[in-house]
Amino acid sequence: MRIAFDVSPLSHPLLGIGNYIQGSLGGLVEAAGDEHEVVAFAPTSIRGPSRIREALAGIDVEIRTWPLPFSHAIRTAWSGLGHPAAERLLGRFDALHFSDWMYPPQRAGVRATTIHDLVPLHHPEWTTDRTRSMHTRKYHNAAATCQAIFVNSAFTGRDVERTLGVPAERIHVGHPAPKPVFTADGPKAELGAPYILTVATLEPRKNLQVLVEAHRLIGGDLELAVVGAEGWGEQPLLDGPGIRRLGYVSDEELARLYRGASVVAYPSRFEGFGIPVVEAMACGLPVVHPASGGTPELVGDVGGIGVPHPVSWERDEPPSPEALADAVSRVLDDLPRFSAAARERAVERFSLEPWLDRHAEIFERLAPR
Repeated sequence: MRIAFDVSPLSHPLLGIGNYIQGSLGGLVEAAGDEHEVVAFAPTSIRGPSRIREALAGIDVEIRTWPLPFSHAIRTAWSGLGHPAAERLLGRFDALHFSDWMYPPQRAGVRATTIHDLVPLHHPEWTTDRTRSMHTRKYHNAAATCQAIFVNSAFTGRDVERTLGVPAERIHVGHPAPKPVFTADGPKAELGAPYILTVATLEPRKNLQVLVEAHRLIGGDLELAVVGAEGWGEQPLLDGPGIRRLGYVSDEELARLYRGASVVAYPSRFEGFGIPVVEAMACGLPVVHPASGGTPELVGDVGGIGVPHPVSWERDEPPSPEALADAVSRVLDDLPRFSAAARERAVERFSLEPWLDRHAEIFERLAPR
């Protein structure tokens, strides 16, 4: 079987979605072995091919990229016009998996995608105009044309079924695994004081201002370390006492920061999955999080504490700073137990092989003979 896999987002720095694509493709190639052929493809920016090849270094996969000026506009036009078929560029394939960035036309074979969340539909105020427009078109195309839609949590699966009207039998749930670098064994970061760690792009949905206020309420010598790339919109006030803004860091440095932290706080709203949650748990770190979205099914009752946070598709009520501060304090009061439980849950539940074997099995079952 020949599988075409869209890797367009890898032309940008690796954040949540890029890390997911990188890990999924690497695992899919490994699972395919000599039995199946996987082709990574992307119409991309002029600098995109080198970034994509760097992201896929070490993965034994055929890479086909087409550097183009105005690549976003071309991807959008290609998706909307519905021609030429992807086979014109890639040759015959048995399955095509596309990303959030486009929905290329195809003549035949299994059509599949991954939906990480439906935030642009439910909370457009939390997204940029470009993201809202691009993702909304992709969602509706996926609902109408895909035989298989992969989701990262049962929460998102239910949302896709309810909001987009996709039959449950076309939705396939699986929790991605963290990269191998995220493990409890290894060096720890030393920041000179105990610290809460949070990992998030600086944008409104990540809700970091509430965490800043919770940190102030906790007081003492506990610092707040903030890892994350520049985002958009109203920014949290990260210049207060005891707050360290660390910016974007490598996976290796992030693993050291997880191991050196006391607890991870992840206050993000309406999160479909949240890869920092499983990275933290794999490093033996408990997580304080809103008890909503897909995060509770990752953390469970043992890997941290969920703060009451009622969410509907019509309104959102983020946790108060007081509730978040109280949850952090409760975790710190029983840290050895929470840490051991978080690590054990990560090892037991977040394995890449079953998820990727499931991809291959679905493609094989649906592929025309």
